[in-house]
Amino acid sequence: MAERPDDRMPEPTMDANALYREEMYTDRKVGMIRVLVPVKTDGAPDMGRPTLYIGEAQIYTNVGALPLSFEIEARNLSEAVAGYADAAKLAVEQAVRELQDLRRQAASSIVIPKAGSGGFGTGGMGGLGGGGGGKIQLP
Repeated sequence: MAERPDDRMPEPTMDANALYREEMYTDRKVGMIRVLVPVKTDGAPDMGRPTLYIGEAQIYTNVGALPLSFEIEARNLSEAVAGYADAAKLAVEQAVRELQDLRRQAASSIVIPKAGSGGFGTGGMGGLGGGGGGKIQLP
């Protein structure tokens, strides 16, 4: 008898030693900074772990908005606000490089049929009825 899908999936459990309280700050113009304050299981601040500062922004592409999330090296909110622009700029540059790589990969995955394996002169449109060519090949 087949297993039920929910029997094979691990139980989602939270790590009690990795809890954070999230605070959001925004200037309502450029972006947001999420401040992740480490906490103990009782909600008290956990001074043994660093506070994390995560910047959020969007870039607009021809297919819509692309959300960006990036860590800002800072010791406090003031430093995070001051470092937001540089961190955002790096995140945008990285996103653009990744998009260019994806575009190159998509362009290089196009497979061109072999010569004489189809076409108008070999048994009809696209090789239908002759030669067995014109099949899609995956790289």
